[in-house]
Amino acid sequence: MGTSSLSITSLAHPAQSADLVERGKKVLMQTYATQSIVLSQGSGAYVIDFDGNKYLDFASGIAVNALGHCHPAYVEAVSSQLLKLSHCSNLYYNLPAIELAEKLIDASPFSRAFFCNSGAEAIEAALKLSRKYTKKYKGEQCTTVLTMSNSFHGRTYGAMSATGQTKYQNGYAPLVPDFKTVVFNDFDSLLVHDPDTVAAIVIEPVQGEGGVHLVDPLFLKKVRDYCTAQKVVLIFDEIQCGIGRSGKFFAWENFGIAPDVVALAKGLGGGFPIGAILATEEVASAFNPGDHGSTFGGNPLAASAALACLSEIKNEGFLRQVRASAEYLEAALLALQAQVPAIKAWRGLGLMQGLELDCPVKPIVQRCAELGLLLVGAGENVIRFLPPLTVSFEEIDGAIAMLSMALA
Repeated sequence: MGTSSLSITSLAHPAQSADLVERGKKVLMQTYATQSIVLSQGSGAYVIDFDGNKYLDFASGIAVNALGHCHPAYVEAVSSQLLKLSHCSNLYYNLPAIELAEKLIDASPFSRAFFCNSGAEAIEAALKLSRKYTKKYKGEQCTTVLTMSNSFHGRTYGAMSATGQTKYQNGYAPLVPDFKTVVFNDFDSLLVHDPDTVAAIVIEPVQGEGGVHLVDPLFLKKVRDYCTAQKVVLIFDEIQCGIGRSGKFFAWENFGIAPDVVALAKGLGGGFPIGAILATEEVASAFNPGDHGSTFGGNPLAASAALACLSEIKNEGFLRQVRASAEYLEAALLALQAQVPAIKAWRGLGLMQGLELDCPVKPIVQRCAELGLLLVGAGENVIRFLPPLTVSFEEIDGAIAMLSMALA
């Protein structure tokens, strides 16, 4: 297994991983292709399982653990808030939620925040807001939402209907109506739709589940101009690529083109469930009391966790180091590509990178886990790299060494 300077301790557990896996299989719905690993503790970029095996974590809970595991400031913030107030509902204001909204919209084109519990819920909120806003100006016929081919937006009915991959929709028909899929990075494909009926366009600046594909900046500019001219709400799904993962706080900053609404989650809470949308004042004004809500959204505990993450991440020095680590990882993956014929392509942005292979990657991901490296796929043929934003050059070297062994 991988080595580290772990502060976590290998302990003997009465219940070992194999026993726990069998217990889990009996009681948990089998909605995931779960590996037979039961994680127990974590510190920084490393985790340990119930058998005492240590792993270098380059999955980060699928881009969630932005500060790694058990970051001291994060632990302190959540623990401190838990001793004060964990929940009060949105019938009342709470200070952490107010401070979080202020910190998110500071120095951005956005004026308002709405908090929920997940990325899928953030997409649902963005869809509801865009339809309500555009109907006000364009009429009741304005219901169409254009989404991109190969996209992924979540598992709830609206988010799933917005997803441009049928494999996530099979067996769930009928889907929510009036979602139309256009070709990612092909502006002409959206022009076939009557703009008077189009309420919103949803784009991932970097498609995650779809295979780590970047948006074309020229395409993005054309879409931005179209949305402005036709009073269509432009929504960016930055659930996976936002909150510093791209090397900028918002992924759209890499392209210099801002949306009307951005959906956030994953790294926002650093491990604590929270989602959010940020919107311009004009678009946000479409929501009135009673139009939308979330019982747990923006509760003091979740907001405190997110504030701890932002206090670290929304800092130019921190983001500069993310970019340096991203360049180091990119160079290492490109060097590996030059040595391994099975690697067809590298692509990515910041610390969200992928290798496309000429074979299924599931066995390679499994072999990496056996060697002590946790990775995640992005489709059948792409290995995705989502290390903590705090990852070191030494940890990147360790990951590449284990990946090289697995590929060999």
